[in-house]
Amino acid sequence: MNKTASKQFPTRFAFFLVNDFTLISMSSAIEPLRMANRICKREVFQWKTISETGAAVCASDGLSINVDSGIGNPEVLRDLDVVIVCGGLNIEKNTSAAIVKWLRSVAKGQLGFGATCTGSHVLAQAGLLDGYRCSIHWENIGPLTDTFPKVHVSRSVYTIDRNRYTCSGGTSPVDMMLHLIELQCGASVSAGVAEQFIHERIRRAGELQRIPLKHVVGNQSEKLIVAVELMEANIREPISQMDIANYTGVSRRQLQRLFHRYLLVTPSRYYTQIRLARARELLHQTSMSLVEISALTGFVSSSHFSKSYKEQFGHSPSAERRR
Repeated sequence: MNKTASKQFPTRFAFFLVNDFTLISMSSAIEPLRMANRICKREVFQWKTISETGAAVCASDGLSINVDSGIGNPEVLRDLDVVIVCGGLNIEKNTSAAIVKWLRSVAKGQLGFGATCTGSHVLAQAGLLDGYRCSIHWENIGPLTDTFPKVHVSRSVYTIDRNRYTCSGGTSPVDMMLHLIELQCGASVSAGVAEQFIHERIRRAGELQRIPLKHVVGNQSEKLIVAVELMEANIREPISQMDIANYTGVSRRQLQRLFHRYLLVTPSRYYTQIRLARARELLHQTSMSLVEISALTGFVSSSHFSKSYKEQFGHSPSAERRR
């Protein structure tokens, strides 16, 4: 076990399955814990599954999953560190008043909370994400932002804010759990789990979900799509916001409003994210020096590039390459 690990890192999980939950996200959260125990050759992590009634829950793919307990069991919270809500389809319809009431009662204790896929919507409805940063599947970023203004919704693959552990959909829970495994057991164990699952690169909390832009804006803002395409086509020599605005036929202020409404960031920040994503690809796929990569991605100096990269991903470009 990592010598710096302590009980501040959760090791005992309850996975609350909401009807129509996404099975791949739930299993992506549990399987890394199982593999970590196997590599450590002891039970570092423990978990149980629960549902509203204690009956089996049907996943969105039609498979029925048995659970260990229902929320009415007085022993359901025994020996737990965190409750992870596993969401999926039709999350608003599948979030009952009883679930919300139970989560609020649980919050009176010291337990942490987490979510996979759309589970963050359930936590937000219970008021458990007010003042916290959180992640959710990209399809639900807009609705969550609009419905719960006190929640700070992030586009990150996963977000850890104090004792809130939330992630987006698909296989993103793998990355979040690998991070927790690294904190508790060390980098070698988390790397070993990733190797067992043929998970080639462990994503960090600062990495953003790749959101299909046309899905985000639909037919409502062709101009935003054009603006982003301009950014993507001008990475080596970035163009100014004013030039982008003029080309797309909007004012600079209108351009800023479009980015804030649909992408939750300023145009300059989004442009930087595009360039840093390209830099990351070059770090992984080429042997170019950091100076060359910083020039190819439009940074004025390698020091500025390194600073921006660390702010975005949590570590330097050289550390990225070592990984």
